[in-house]
Amino acid sequence: MSNIIVVGCGRVGSRLALMLSNYDNNVCVIDKDPHAFATLGRDFNGVTFAGAGYDEDILVKAGIEECDFLAAVTQSDNVNLMVVEIARRLYDVPNAVARLYNMGHERAYLQLGIDYVCGTALVAEEIFSKITSGLGDHITTLGDCEVVQFALDLSHSRSDSIKVSELEKRHKVRVCAFERADGNISSIPTPDSVLYHGDTVLVAVRHGMIPEIAKYMQN
Repeated sequence: MSNIIVVGCGRVGSRLALMLSNYDNNVCVIDKDPHAFATLGRDFNGVTFAGAGYDEDILVKAGIEECDFLAAVTQSDNVNLMVVEIARRLYDVPNAVARLYNMGHERAYLQLGIDYVCGTALVAEEIFSKITSGLGDHITTLGDCEVVQFALDLSHSRSDSIKVSELEKRHKVRVCAFERADGNISSIPTPDSVLYHGDTVLVAVRHGMIPEIAKYMQN
């Protein structure tokens, strides 16, 4: 379970908040218009606060000091940028993502190292996938599957290696590619390929299996 703040309760924010609350997360939604919370409906089991998403008093009430992930999805790029910067720089929120409308601002976002989702995409679904992936680098979402890249952690296993076929069968994932920890070998694997602790792997995994595969992801 994660502590998540969603700033903005429009079409994207309300959908994202509902998806996250249904995933057994602690979700708090902030919007300057208290009437916006009506879009959450009766199924939302989180908390709401009316106010500006960049107001530190509101953010503290919403739990930003214990926040694991913040999504700023208002209709203003400037507000989203400000909220994410406050979260990252003042409260050390480990993961924060902003919705980006004007692609002319993309360069500034990249220079600041801000994680963002373009407003022309299926924004709620894309941000949801970033949150639920948790560890590793999220690559893309395909239907109900996530494609993630991570360094393989076998420290909990009896062996420092595992066959691709064993990993795939045990956790219902598909290993698409791998690279040795030293970078000398990279390949599209066969079922008989052997993976070692520290290898970088590209894996397709269904949403429901993410908790299972997460134990193989190095922090």
